[in-house]
Amino acid sequence: MATTRIMPLHCGKGRTVGKAISDIIDYVKNPEKTDHGRLITSHGCNSQIADAEFLFAKQQYIKKTGRVRGEDDVIAYHLRQSFVPGEITPEEANRLGCELARRFTKDNHAFIVCTHIDKAHVHNHIIWTATTMDYERKFRNFWGSSKAVRRLNDTICIENGYSIVENPKGRGQSYDKWLGDRAKLSQREMLRIAIDTALAQKPDDLEALLQMLKDAGYEINNGKQLSFRCAGQKRFLRMDTLGDGYALDDLLAVLKGEKSHTPRKRKMVAQAQPQLQLAIDIQAKLQEGKGAGYARFASVFNLKQMAQAMNYIQEHNIEYPELAEIVAAATARHNALAAQIKAAEKRMGEIDVLRKHIINYSKTRDVYVAYRKSGYSKKYLAEHESEILLHKAAKKAFDELGVTKIPTKKSLDTEYARLLTEKKTAYGEYRQARDEMKELSVTKHNIDKLLGRQEPEKSEQEKTQNHR
Repeated sequence: MATTRIMPLHCGKGRTVGKAISDIIDYVKNPEKTDHGRLITSHGCNSQIADAEFLFAKQQYIKKTGRVRGEDDVIAYHLRQSFVPGEITPEEANRLGCELARRFTKDNHAFIVCTHIDKAHVHNHIIWTATTMDYERKFRNFWGSSKAVRRLNDTICIENGYSIVENPKGRGQSYDKWLGDRAKLSQREMLRIAIDTALAQKPDDLEALLQMLKDAGYEINNGKQLSFRCAGQKRFLRMDTLGDGYALDDLLAVLKGEKSHTPRKRKMVAQAQPQLQLAIDIQAKLQEGKGAGYARFASVFNLKQMAQAMNYIQEHNIEYPELAEIVAAATARHNALAAQIKAAEKRMGEIDVLRKHIINYSKTRDVYVAYRKSGYSKKYLAEHESEILLHKAAKKAFDELGVTKIPTKKSLDTEYARLLTEKKTAYGEYRQARDEMKELSVTKHNIDKLLGRQEPEKSEQEKTQNHR
């Protein structure tokens, strides 16, 4: 599962804009936390000079729009995304962080994703500039943005087969047991159920309906809008926020017999089928200090996993002698798709960097020429530091990439669009191949254990692949 928290970054505390940006980016790029920079990914900017590019984007926005704010100005946004320990690899966490940033900003903002591995739980720090890449608009933190990013994060986790926090505001196991099924209901859903129950008793008028709700434990506020609050709830819920069929006019019409009331159906999420899991090595666990109770649990668990494994090969008409070949073929297909996606992502990253540098080079060429003509004046450098830094970074990038003739932006856009289409197609196949490889590998492992066959020792890389 993954949790999220979004934090606006202001200037404040006497810092300049450049200092405020560089401070946070220096922290999230810490090489000791990001495996020496291996777990850093950027979009729309170069991670090595992201602070200068963010500063340049802000300056261009001011020039283009003329809008200037004071110390409360938001210069960037910081999103923290944390994963449950042991569920995800750092590389996969970084990929999901990039996907979350792209989809939440709709590809309109440059961002940097840094995956930290210094804690027990892998977590991402995502920084995106408040200014759009066309310098015409800014991202405004809206009411409910935290909920929106959490929902998008949950969607991405579900799409990629990872767990989510089903009830972020839950109070604990004992409270959930006491509430039963209601533990999964929101406060609005519970209020709608209370209204449904009261209407089913056919009250004579609104006063009788409100009395029933009071008897059910609701406090009623007769202000401009009728609102309700139950015990333990901090805020009143207005009736006009309950949805269709629960507005005051709707309820009055029902009480007068002018229309019938249809309780709102709650959307139910289908429970996932139990996944195949590796059988437990009971003897090894006992040697580690586990007791007799654990041994009983493990025996029952192993029986269930082995039964699932036998059902799997029967449902797929697989004979045991050919199972090893099928596992090897599924693994080869998974690895080939992973290599294809990695190659496409690498080239897309190169195009992203090259495209940005081409734009920066073009925009800052005149400034750099003037700087050179000034005899590399320190005063001129101080006035145009961000533009000169970007120009130098662009020239350095061209040299490192071996670019002798700068390609056109149109040709790069065409190649990027083709790679993106291929990558999206390959991802669908990759997820299917990953799940198939995992199911087959676990099935073979459990059946080998059932038959008492010893598997050859696997490398750490193979173990990691089979548990992804």
